[in-house]
Amino acid sequence: MPTLSRVKPKLTFNKGIAGFFIFLHLGALLAFFPFAFSWSAVALMLFLHWLTASIGICFGYHRYLTHRGMDLPKWLANTIVFIGSLACQNGPIKWVAHHRMHHAGSDTARDPHSAKNSLWWAHLGWMVYKHPEFDDDKVIQNYTKDISDNKFYQFLEKNYIKNQFVLGFIFLAIGGLPWVVWGIFLRLVLVYHGTWFVNSAAHAFGYKNFELENDLSTNCWWVAILAYGEGWHNNHHAFPKSAQHGLRPMELDITWMAIWTLKKMGLVKNIRVAKVKRSTNATSIDSAFEGEMVKQAA
Repeated sequence: MPTLSRVKPKLTFNKGIAGFFIFLHLGALLAFFPFAFSWSAVALMLFLHWLTASIGICFGYHRYLTHRGMDLPKWLANTIVFIGSLACQNGPIKWVAHHRMHHAGSDTARDPHSAKNSLWWAHLGWMVYKHPEFDDDKVIQNYTKDISDNKFYQFLEKNYIKNQFVLGFIFLAIGGLPWVVWGIFLRLVLVYHGTWFVNSAAHAFGYKNFELENDLSTNCWWVAILAYGEGWHNNHHAFPKSAQHGLRPMELDITWMAIWTLKKMGLVKNIRVAKVKRSTNATSIDSAFEGEMVKQAA
């Protein structure tokens, strides 16, 4: 495991964000009480966990909107980005901006959630502090010039929390308190930590197919399970535009399966993927691969 140094950032503590996270985690604990349980609520949580995490965040926010790993018809793009907003991980514009900053300066002072600061900082700490640069509106717009003028994305940016409350009231009307606890609180918390483990654990635990300068990203199998393929993070850092993150046969990528299925249906076109092979100059098992980007037309 890489040696991680602890750096205490001198930033402004965001009481609102911290309080929101505490509120959600306390609400999720209600799932342990019988009065907040039903099997239909469990089924709802599992379905929405996959839908909002894999389809919404991994596919929509990340592989499509941030890295443009494929082309989508407008109606489908808007649908999956909307689903991503239901994960309540910021609106699409700020989410994309922060992730592009991460790639521009991975594990350096220019990374909003550098794992070199600490695993706790990379996992959660960075979100409860307001950064004078990373959270500046002009900087965010500079990183998202291709999407920041989109009216639908602007709507989601302003209303993603309100939309969550609307969804909560719908669940309350249909399935009562259990649907709210499992379908909103527990689901959000589990999706949050699955995503956050990509920023923390997948920069510390696992193996590397590619040696990248000043980059701690790793391929972590259990993060790949929790985050629907996003745990093959070293692969992703080597080939950010690749719509497929699991590049070797044993690297299961559930989000890629959904993209592949939509491709077969003719809904996803011009998919960018990385093809890898073992390096002829390899001297160890780790970091022993090389590859190139290719485009798969529908």
